[in-house]
Amino acid sequence: MEGADDAGIGLGDKEATLGRHLARRLVEIGITDIFTVPGDFNLTLLDHLIAESRLKNIGCCNELNAGYAADGYARARGAAACVVTFTVGGLSVINAIAGANSENLPVICIVGGPNSNDFGTNRILHHTIGIPDFSQEYRCFQTITCYQAVISHLEDAHEQIDRAIATALEESKPVYISISCNLPDIPHPTFSRDPIPFSLVNSSSNKAELDAAVEEAKNFLDKAVKPVLVGGPKLRVAKAKEAFAELADASGYALSVMPSGKGMVPETHEHFIGTYWGAVGTSFCSEIVESADAYLFAGPIFNDYSSVGYSLLLKKEKAIIVQPDRVVIGNGPAFGTVLMKDFLEELAKVITKNTTAYENYHRIFVPDGLPSPPEPNDPLRVNILFQHIQKMLTSDTAVLAETGDSWFNCQKLKLPEGCGYEFQMQYGSIGWSVGALLGYAQSIPDKRVIACIGDGSFQVTAQDVSTMIRIQQKSIIFLINNGGYTIEVEIHDGPYNLIKNWNYTGLIEAIHNGEGNLWTAKVKCEEELIEAIATATEKEDHLCFIEVIVHKDDTSKELLEWGSRVCSANSRSPNPQ
Repeated sequence: MEGADDAGIGLGDKEATLGRHLARRLVEIGITDIFTVPGDFNLTLLDHLIAESRLKNIGCCNELNAGYAADGYARARGAAACVVTFTVGGLSVINAIAGANSENLPVICIVGGPNSNDFGTNRILHHTIGIPDFSQEYRCFQTITCYQAVISHLEDAHEQIDRAIATALEESKPVYISISCNLPDIPHPTFSRDPIPFSLVNSSSNKAELDAAVEEAKNFLDKAVKPVLVGGPKLRVAKAKEAFAELADASGYALSVMPSGKGMVPETHEHFIGTYWGAVGTSFCSEIVESADAYLFAGPIFNDYSSVGYSLLLKKEKAIIVQPDRVVIGNGPAFGTVLMKDFLEELAKVITKNTTAYENYHRIFVPDGLPSPPEPNDPLRVNILFQHIQKMLTSDTAVLAETGDSWFNCQKLKLPEGCGYEFQMQYGSIGWSVGALLGYAQSIPDKRVIACIGDGSFQVTAQDVSTMIRIQQKSIIFLINNGGYTIEVEIHDGPYNLIKNWNYTGLIEAIHNGEGNLWTAKVKCEEELIEAIATATEKEDHLCFIEVIVHKDDTSKELLEWGSRVCSANSRSPNPQ
């Protein structure tokens, strides 16, 4: 490093600054790209961040997409960072940070703040709501981040930065760091050495609690005739995906996944039976799960969406619920200070193999039929589209699904080993996918990401396709143009669900403007789709955008069922007083 002494410890003045220290800390935790929107309060900070040769600046079109990009990046890299300016940027990015919180993603949201001399004065600053109190942004972030640092003095900046980043990693949640705009380039003794490596506190299970939980769970499951396993979304934050697969191998149980856990359970496993999503899950899966006399859920989230309007037929007394640091067995004991990974690994060592539930599934299983083939040049149907997307999937691809009917259609894709999969179900913010695709693709350059995005969602955040072209990404975007907010239509229809139709392909070509590698197509029938996919597959170094024209009422049967049940849950009458 320039300015370092022979031992690699001392740093010259240019490197001994707050900005360079923050850059080194981000690199240390595996971040090599930052997603930014410049503003006058963060410009000097950005100078010092991008002076770090191992850190690439990716300028985004707006703060919301920068936050979504950090969300997508953190899913594969384990951490991410975005940098925006005070209040107008901070309050714009806040929706994306809330979504990252719901998905347990350690996103470091960095804000360039006011000059340190302005705090505690009676001055009114631009980018504020016009009062001398500058705390609105900070107070908003308190509700959606696990740690907040406001750095207006150099003396404690080192500690605050380190504590914020360490807390993000330990709790797997977003954090907020505000840095006064006049501080990043001032040398200070606390930054004059390479940072000492993070000493993160590794949580550990209480041995006695762990042993008791494993013994109780083994007895509970061994008494069952047809137990099953169900993986949930918190397998990621618990770092227990491999341990869950070990338990599946050892137990022989029928293996399924909650919709929000797709991609975290090996779908190539011999006992995998599909997605457990009540009435809208994989055929025969819910019947096997709900008829079981014991089910172990690893890292579940039960909400109105995942429970299809609270219609799951589960009984607490039959369930073992394993959360990242807690195990609850039926109506009986609960064991705290037990890490999911440890519990699943230890249970796998002692569990009695039982293949009854899988054998029952195998007995009743009837393969799903193929969609009826279209006549030549018939209008393209969604089920035909996803039949062809299925054929594109390999270990070198990943799938990203936007909120909407793509939830249901992508859920039915069978993922080859090594194929990634991401979507945002808990927060369900439409528009998430464009920014998330930018970040996710950047974090896994060895895979080609296939994104399925509805037209309504795309209109929210379309701008950052520009960034994808500029930084030469190679994803394939299927823009499903059905003329409106179809998921909302199936919950509760009204004129507000109609949107202005765009020439999406023309828009993307205008954004391209002759600069960068882009290929587009607009398809209306299967023949055109087949040709477009073949070309996109060949153009490995291009961002490929395929606009798919389908009928406005062409939806999955699962969305129709799910929408009816969620509508029923939303429209329940008030309880009697």
